[in-house]
Amino acid sequence: MGTLVGHVAPGFAFFALGFWHLFNHIKLHSLNPNSYTSFPWFPTLKFRYLELVLIMVGSSISISMELFIGPAKHQPFDTDGTIPSNHLHNFEHSAISMTFFIYAAFSIVLDKTSINIDLMFKHSLTQFLGAIAFAQQLFLFHLHSADHMGVEGQYHLLLQSAIVVSLVTTLMGIGYPKSFMVSFIRSLSILYQGLWLMTMGFMLWTPNLIPKGCFIHLEVGHQVVKCSSDEALHRAKSLVNIEFSWALIGVTIFAMTFYLVLVKLYGQKVEYSTLKSHENDHFELGEEEEEEDVESQKGSNKQGEPTKGFIHMGKGYAIMDIER
Repeated sequence: MGTLVGHVAPGFAFFALGFWHLFNHIKLHSLNPNSYTSFPWFPTLKFRYLELVLIMVGSSISISMELFIGPAKHQPFDTDGTIPSNHLHNFEHSAISMTFFIYAAFSIVLDKTSINIDLMFKHSLTQFLGAIAFAQQLFLFHLHSADHMGVEGQYHLLLQSAIVVSLVTTLMGIGYPKSFMVSFIRSLSILYQGLWLMTMGFMLWTPNLIPKGCFIHLEVGHQVVKCSSDEALHRAKSLVNIEFSWALIGVTIFAMTFYLVLVKLYGQKVEYSTLKSHENDHFELGEEEEEEDVESQKGSNKQGEPTKGFIHMGKGYAIMDIER
């Protein structure tokens, strides 16, 4: 993962997954505001497990890149069978990908199983698997073998805040499956993870974007950003913090705009269908009342009694006579 492509590719995957969930949760809540229940993943029309299969494929590619394609010898071990220092981060990244692969694989198994398991419990188990994946991600990024003190370490530190939100909201989704806000925040945090990973890729491995006073240095087979002085390092970290805050502002504006657009789009359909249903009910009720009035009038005429309409009119005239 310690390259531009190694950050941008998984970052785009997280971004796409977060966007997909954000869209579907907002749409689902707009169409069913009173009976909304969150889903851990969303099927597609042509292929039910497309989302989960793509996660498995992406995870497999990531594992292959980290352990077999990326290393110069196309295998991560040393000649004596041990793990060399320059490949420790490869095993860490592949462990994260493996956990997401397990999440997607067992999500399919749980959905296809014929064992009599309650649907909500299946969803809870799937959310639990997702929480394990985020916990693994947080654990390995927090105790990452790469630089913790430099510019890359600052990017990783801020990334962990987004992972914490994803982890907490995934766990909350088990106990609060009907909470739209939990699903909304979780989807947004996944999207933000992807955006921040892509930002890391471009900002750390594009020479023209390296902060002033810093440079790309090859260290233990891994390119890292080093700074020539403490002042330059402090400035570089401050710039990373500013980038994070700008990204947060941008994502917030996007999320609210996206929500309002989808609610207006799908909420109007719900209002229209509801209004149409009420109008039909009112129309049918009106017809029934008219039929009852006609029948009552016919019945009264047959018995030689004044109709209901004439009774009211007679009462009205009587009141007018009394007042006079």
